[in-house]
Amino acid sequence: MPVVESRCVVPVDVETAFAISQTTGEIRKRWDPFIRKQYFLHGATAPAKGVHTYTVQRFGFRMESEYVSYKPPSNVGMKMTKGSWFFEKLGGGWRFAPVDGAPGTTLAVWRYNFTCQPKWLAPLAERIGAIVLQRDIDRRIRGFARGCEDPVVLAAVDGHTP
Repeated sequence: MPVVESRCVVPVDVETAFAISQTTGEIRKRWDPFIRKQYFLHGATAPAKGVHTYTVQRFGFRMESEYVSYKPPSNVGMKMTKGSWFFEKLGGGWRFAPVDGAPGTTLAVWRYNFTCQPKWLAPLAERIGAIVLQRDIDRRIRGFARGCEDPVVLAAVDGHTP
């Protein structure tokens, strides 16, 4: 199963970094270049394990996903439940940890794993998918890093309530 990963150090504590990663609506769109639209499904109003979301990506691709883990402030994991014909499976996880010797800073590590379909095309499709998803995850984590310095985003998570 191909895996792509991106990481950065941000100038906020772990709780704030996690809270920023879970923002929604206009605040999320301030920093996340992937999201055109995103909302909770089935009456959910906040992230939690088992909660489903609907996402429209910036190019119009649509996906439903489920939180498979939600452990503030250290990690969150999701898997696609409905989406692109291209991906047989798609999952993502974000981890946050304090940086030793640098109080008030956080190492953010984001990872996607995936398999492509149809099976006969998967070897080539997964090589292409790895390139495309690596660019995407790098772009997203750079946006996240900018969000961790954006006064509007920081004000929105003051108190660390996603």
